[in-house]
This record gives sequence, C-alpha cells and structure tokens, in this order.
Amino acid sequence: MPRYKLVIEYDGTPFSGWQRQLNGPSVQQSVEEAIEAFCGHAVRLHCAGRTDAGVHATHQVAHVDLAREWRTDVVRDAANARLKSQVPVSVLSAEIVSDAFDARISARRRYYIYRILDRRAPPALDRGRVWHVPVKLDHEAMDRSAKALLGHHDFTTFRAAECQANSPLRTLDRLDVVREGAEVVVYAHARSFLHHQVRSIVGSLKMVGMGRWPEAKIGQILAARERAQCAALAPSCGLYLAGVDY
Repeated sequence: MPRYKLVIEYDGTPFSGWQRQLNGPSVQQSVEEAIEAFCGHAVRLHCAGRTDAGVHATHQVAHVDLAREWRTDVVRDAANARLKSQVPVSVLSAEIVSDAFDARISARRRYYIYRILDRRAPPALDRGRVWHVPVKLDHEAMDRSAKALLGHHDFTTFRAAECQANSPLRTLDRLDVVREGAEVVVYAHARSFLHHQVRSIVGSLKMVGMGRWPEAKIGQILAARERAQCAALAPSCGLYLAGVDY
C-alpha cells in the first residue's frame, strides 16, 4: 500500500479539533471522508500534531496509506474537490513517501505561531483568527521574559492538567515575541510540545506585556513547577501550527 505525505491547511474555527471524535466535526474526519470519496475504501490519517478545537494550521502534516497508487496531483485535487464545498480545509500538497515515514514519530521539529491583535478596535476581517487584547502590549518586555523558557526544562507550570505526555520535560529551541504591524506575534519552535504549552506560555507573557507581572515572574513560575502559578490560558483562535521538519 503506497503511503502519502499530505500538507494540510485549515481554519480550526468550526472544528472540535484535529482528532476524530463523537461530539463534533473534526479536521481528521473531513479529510478522511474526502479521500474515501475518490479512493473507494476506508482510510486513517495520522498527523504531526493533534490541534485543539479552534486552533488553525498553515502547515499540518499527515500521512495516509491507500490501496493503490494514485498520481499525487490526483490525490490533492480530488480531496480538495470535496473539501472546498464543505469545510475550510485544503490539501496543499501530496507526495509518495516510504513506509518508514510517520507524520508524528518522524518529526524533528514543530513550529507554532500565536497572533495577538493589541488595539482598541476589535478585528473584523480576522475575527476568530487572532486574540484581541484591547490594550497596547509591551512586546519587548514579553520577549525578554520569554527567554527564561528557552532550553530544556520541566514545563509542569505550562502543561494542561489532562496532558497525557509521559514527562513534563521539553526543550524550547525558539521563543520570540515580535511586533508585526498591528499585531504581536509569538514564535515557538521545539521538537515536541505539551498539551496547551504554547497557549499557557502566551497567556502568562500577556500578563507581562500588560505590566501586571514583572519580567522575572516567568522564570519564577517555571521554577515553581505548579500549574496554579500559570496565568489564564490564551484562547485557541490565535494559535497556528505553521510547520514541521523531518
């Protein structure tokens, strides 16, 4: 059975998350059904990172095994023919890979971005795609405090209570906070992330940007290794899975 690597883009707003589930529509189910419609048999997608409800992706990666070999442009276009009329999901590319490729296990680094619109007026065009904070944030203070989280640490403070990872230890390779026009954008790179890790970090950095927390507090709550020390979780609407390296 040939294995295909898919790069997928989606607006997470109408979905209950990536993973197929009983209580709502999922990205996984939508793409699987689109592929099944042209290939004629049941399929199962495996992705690089299972995004939560409302989280978007500009570069999600998944793999799928098909019963026969199809041209890669046919896989892409046939799936999109069904998707485009039903849900905000697009297969950007498809390529045949070896059986040893696994979208999750083979991943070497994952890239996330988080968008904050820090202006008084709410968004019109980007509603549901940014976190609207109606006060100007000190992005430079946020960036300085973020550097305490770089490297290998116990991220218990920034881990969801229901996180199923075996260990809270992770290595952050990049955590930058920059201003891009009217937005403050957080860039986070690591081989893997804990459940809600990026949103937990952004929620706490926002407290620094508003002047409610001193810059040193981010390092202090990291060292505390207590979930209760974390600020409120940033909403899912501003988070994007933006790339995966193999």
